[in-house]
Amino acid sequence: MELWNSSLGSSFILMGNPNDSGSPELLCAINAVLYMLALTSNGLLLLAITMDVRLHVPMYLLLSQLSLTDLLFTSVVTPKALVDFLHQENTISFGGCALQMFLALTLGSTEDLLLALMAYDRYVAICHPLNYMVLMKPRVIWLMVVNIRILASLSSLGHTLYTMHPFCMSREIRHLLCEIPPLLKLTCADTSRYELMVYVRGVNYLLLPFSVIVASYVLILFTVFHMSSNEGRQKALVICSSHLTVVGMFYGTATFMYVLPSSFHSRKQDIISVFYTIVTPALNPLIYSLRNEVMGALRRALGNFVSCEHREL
Repeated sequence: MELWNSSLGSSFILMGNPNDSGSPELLCAINAVLYMLALTSNGLLLLAITMDVRLHVPMYLLLSQLSLTDLLFTSVVTPKALVDFLHQENTISFGGCALQMFLALTLGSTEDLLLALMAYDRYVAICHPLNYMVLMKPRVIWLMVVNIRILASLSSLGHTLYTMHPFCMSREIRHLLCEIPPLLKLTCADTSRYELMVYVRGVNYLLLPFSVIVASYVLILFTVFHMSSNEGRQKALVICSSHLTVVGMFYGTATFMYVLPSSFHSRKQDIISVFYTIVTPALNPLIYSLRNEVMGALRRALGNFVSCEHREL
């Protein structure tokens, strides 16, 4: 097939844009509401954790990093989709597509590894409470978070550079955003080996951390059910249930995109990525905010903000 010029002046057509759906106004309104919810909920959660010194502990430091990642993740996709709908466009430049892919891969990989680290944090806190502040020092936490972000960035950069092959005449990406599976369908070269590499990456970045999460919670449940205190048992289960809910939402959809073979993908099925790029970032902070500690910190943070406003007036 004839190649098209994949220079910075060229563009793709995103066929997963709401303009191409049967009810674009409704989908656009839902996306806008979910995006505003994600901005508000994640912003408030970050505010509460930052301002309340009682939440400056490893568990909530990791939660703040997850919330920041969610906030950036949904901002990579949703604003452009909404702007495209308002301007009746659904194109993205070659450079914009590469940047969007890199950011989405980086933030998705970061969230994946953060969820595994959060599971390990809960394992240490419940199974080895006396050694918790030794094994999970804030300095150690920040070092692990920085390494996670660097590792995710380097891996995503390599995949982005390789995926942006010379493309055939078709410029239609049957997806909401630039991701590896739909873009590989537009290349003229044989990508079978690379698809295997993507599959291996999916296993490494999804199934291996998920195995860490499963192992952590098996040990946690074993410890919890041997607790003599019912109150301690219930508190441990409540803390773990919120994290497991978030894990289920993220890994279920991401596994579909990057672990299942491409033969399972279709235009309607690929829209499932909307769930982990828009819906999950909006729901995650709401799930974690059900904890009494977070709600109390949020009320104190908002109370301090209102008090400052009154003093200024």
